[in-house]
Amino acid sequence: MTFVNTLKQWDEAVACFERGDSAAALGTFLDIQEKNSKIFFNIGCLHLINKNLDAAEKALDSCIGKDEHLAVAFFQRGLTFYKKERFEESFADFQHAFKELRGNQLIDYKPLGLRYKLYACEVLHNMALAHAQLGQWEKAKENLLTALNLRTEAKLSHIDRGLECILKQKLFEPVKVPAKVLFKPNKNYVAELEKKDYLGKAKVVSSIVFQDEFSGFAPLQPQVEDVPTRPKAPEVMRALEGEPHTVLFEFVPETSDELAVVPGNIVFVLNKGSDNWASVIFNERRGLVPYNFLERLEITLSSKQDQDGTDKDDIPAPPRREPPNRPQRNSAASATENQSIGDTKTESCQSEEFSDHSLCVVKVHFTYTIAICMVPGLPYTTTLEKISNKLGLPATAITLSYAQIDSGKKVIDENTRMEDVWSCVHNGRLTLWCDLKEGMSEQLQSQTHLMALHSYESSTPEDLEFHQGDTILLLSKVNEDWFEGQCNGKSGIFPASFVEEVPMKDK
Repeated sequence: MTFVNTLKQWDEAVACFERGDSAAALGTFLDIQEKNSKIFFNIGCLHLINKNLDAAEKALDSCIGKDEHLAVAFFQRGLTFYKKERFEESFADFQHAFKELRGNQLIDYKPLGLRYKLYACEVLHNMALAHAQLGQWEKAKENLLTALNLRTEAKLSHIDRGLECILKQKLFEPVKVPAKVLFKPNKNYVAELEKKDYLGKAKVVSSIVFQDEFSGFAPLQPQVEDVPTRPKAPEVMRALEGEPHTVLFEFVPETSDELAVVPGNIVFVLNKGSDNWASVIFNERRGLVPYNFLERLEITLSSKQDQDGTDKDDIPAPPRREPPNRPQRNSAASATENQSIGDTKTESCQSEEFSDHSLCVVKVHFTYTIAICMVPGLPYTTTLEKISNKLGLPATAITLSYAQIDSGKKVIDENTRMEDVWSCVHNGRLTLWCDLKEGMSEQLQSQTHLMALHSYESSTPEDLEFHQGDTILLLSKVNEDWFEGQCNGKSGIFPASFVEEVPMKDK
């Protein structure tokens, strides 16, 4: 059975359940040949509604066999054991569900298609009830006291009532998964099941030319002779939003929120901050550019050629201003994104010393070449960390080297005089070489990297947001549909269908 057929039957079964026909929904689910963990969970829930505890236990066993990290499946099977008065097995499943929460106060299963939140305090509530059924009242009390500390919402008042019952050595009702919730298939996949007519309906076309023997997709049209040539109107640049500015100097970004531009580019300024940074749009991309790198551009609806009828190909005059130094950001948050706290202190202490020097473009040759803007004279540790952050590699894994005119390459380390390195700057540029240390290549290749096929926007704080083409480091596989990874210094979960593994030769 193909995935499309499974998706159709899954959507049909959920539709039957929402109409109130549980029997038809259960029959459709059972007819699916390739069942995943979510479908087995739905079958177990429908058997619980029909009070068929043995069938529910069997379906939930298959669900957990497909996904050993699905906490809500352990929670539901624990309720099944509780109804069958197998309290020791019930407590074991509740305890396993609590471990799969991995220290979180709750798991929201809405991104996976189940409109239900599993709270850690409610899992402890049911663990305490299982202890009470076994006559272990002190352990039940400890579990409920822990649940009170983990309670996040005022509506979870049944935790207080459970503690009152335990103090009186009385039993209480367990927390249950609502009977009206099931795992639903991805709505984007379901939308693709609908047939689309890309060709449309055929249309009869007739020619307006007399005695035209037409055969084709469009008839002949009457032609007009001796049409006077009309001069082509000049193209007028127009921005949907923002003010047009021309770029005077090249700007090389150092962070992901900055935008690379070169002299002659036309950008549209959205707003200008008090720290002399401007938010601009260029080639449908938005980013930050120093405002003193830009000059306001006046655009008129008529060109000089239209006014006097002449076409003068004049060479534009050079920029009227000297290239400015890179502006310093005042906000602490921006400083934290661009460099570590130690680098901030180091560069602030050296700002007076190097205030008379312009920025230097450092070109680093690795398996690919990168360029970074730096202030000449930075110490070894700061230079190494900036380059390692740009390459996305740990500083302990790389070795830098430079070349002098009278000698070959020399390795840069803690004992190197950085004055000798920066003395190699020529025309505001410095060339360095970067190599991996021995043994680090195998260590880096042992990690699993994924390539983002599509951009993914986070809908919950636990999600990992990334863009198409980003490289993601795989940390763990949550289940068959969701992975946990790290990208751009952040970690979280994301759909497995949005990525593919990078081949070993590309790592």
